[in-house]
Amino acid sequence: MDAQQPRWLTDEEMQIWLTLARVLIRLPAALDDQLQRDAGISHFEYQVLAGLSGAPGCTLRMSVLAVFANGSLSRLSHVIGRLEKAGWVRRAPDPGDGRYTLAILTDAGREKVVATAPGHVEAVRALVFDPLTRTQQRQLGDIGRRIAHTVDPAGSDLDKLTS
Repeated sequence: MDAQQPRWLTDEEMQIWLTLARVLIRLPAALDDQLQRDAGISHFEYQVLAGLSGAPGCTLRMSVLAVFANGSLSRLSHVIGRLEKAGWVRRAPDPGDGRYTLAILTDAGREKVVATAPGHVEAVRALVFDPLTRTQQRQLGDIGRRIAHTVDPAGSDLDKLTS
């Protein structure tokens, strides 16, 4: 039997992978901490609000918003419920197809995003961009796009929302 041997990581690759894994775990936690401390919302809630604020008419189908925020419809529905109670989002049937539900950012939700964004952007700048040179920032963008394309070769609705 000629079973293919695993392509084990070299020592250098293992160190690179462990560093990336640490970033993947700790960066979201650091961003979440900042948003909880300064705005009283989670990073996921901010992603939902920011996704809606950037969408045409501040409105998205829940299914599209779930992809944008990288969460299940169930998780998104729970979060939207909390955001509705705060008065930042409302739900409505999609007039074009009643099988879908729209999430709509309210004026109060837009104000929350506007008030929250400066602190969040400063945290992103301090944690991601400030430690890097301009060349390293561009390299990080190139590397991120390559990995994202490998992970999701067909692209996602996130690509459509951010281009």
